[in-house]
Amino acid sequence: QVQLVESGGGLVQAGGSLRLSCTASGRTFSIYRMGWFRQAPGNEREFVAAIRWNGGITDYADSVKDRFTISRDNAKSTVYLQMDNLKPEDTAVYRCAANFGGSIYWRPADYEVWGQGTQVTVSS
Repeated sequence: QVQLVESGGGLVQAGGSLRLSCTASGRTFSIYRMGWFRQAPGNEREFVAAIRWNGGITDYADSVKDRFTISRDNAKSTVYLQMDNLKPEDTAVYRCAANFGGSIYWRPADYEVWGQGTQVTVSS
């Protein structure tokens, strides 16, 4: 079993920055990829970024490319999402997720374990 706990959300003005953290516990050696997703009220959950647990290969949604950076610290079993130049449309609940294999990673169904989520609110 793997458990995920996010932290780091909050309220920030447009143009500001936040860093989200997602710490994994349990059988972390079995994690293949970690992803960040977000969901705004009335919207579907959407892919934000993903990183291979080993090797660090990353990918981003077009809407956040060049503004967000995903990284991981395997020693701390933690994945980070550095969010810069935030926009009001980035407002959402952000959740991290883990999967244990597979080449497809941009759909919520591709992940087996989820954190509880953290709210990010960007004011204009």
